[in-house]
Amino acid sequence: MDYIQAIRCFRPGCEQEQRDQDFFLRFAAKNPDCLSRDNDLAHFTASAWVTDTRREQVLLIYHNIYHSWTWTGGHADGEADLLAVALRELTEETGVTGRPVSDVPISLESLTVDGHLKRGSYVHSHLHLNLTYLLEADPSALLRHKPDENAAVRWFSPEDALAAGTEPWMTERVYRKLNERMRSL
Repeated sequence: MDYIQAIRCFRPGCEQEQRDQDFFLRFAAKNPDCLSRDNDLAHFTASAWVTDTRREQVLLIYHNIYHSWTWTGGHADGEADLLAVALRELTEETGVTGRPVSDVPISLESLTVDGHLKRGSYVHSHLHLNLTYLLEADPSALLRHKPDENAAVRWFSPEDALAAGTEPWMTERVYRKLNERMRSL
């Protein structure tokens, strides 16, 4: 399913998601380069909330830029299938292969990205128009981190995942919501 279909199929669970859904569709219609980092105002990304089949654990990475335990994910870089992006990024960042619970995202977020250095070059502040997918993975699979992006990979209980994050907005507004939705599916 391409990103426009995925956004349209998504059923918002709160005002933030309804407003972001409307914004994502308007932005995509007006910006043919919205799947590329060449759009330096905003571009689409995909993330994964990764759990075991019993929903007792979530898989997080320790992100080098944000210095926080966070979900896996990355830039679309021209790929219109954002579920494929979420799956690819999970494997690249953790070594784990995931299975989608659904091809429809479980959450939408417009995320601010502060200016930062990446691989020695400055990246200015911008927005990530993010679709989050729920993926399942085997907690006994061998984990590996991707040194240029993260310093560690680890399974947490859903509650401990919230406590491990150091970005209050992400922890309270995004990850808490993802835990609730994960449990409801």
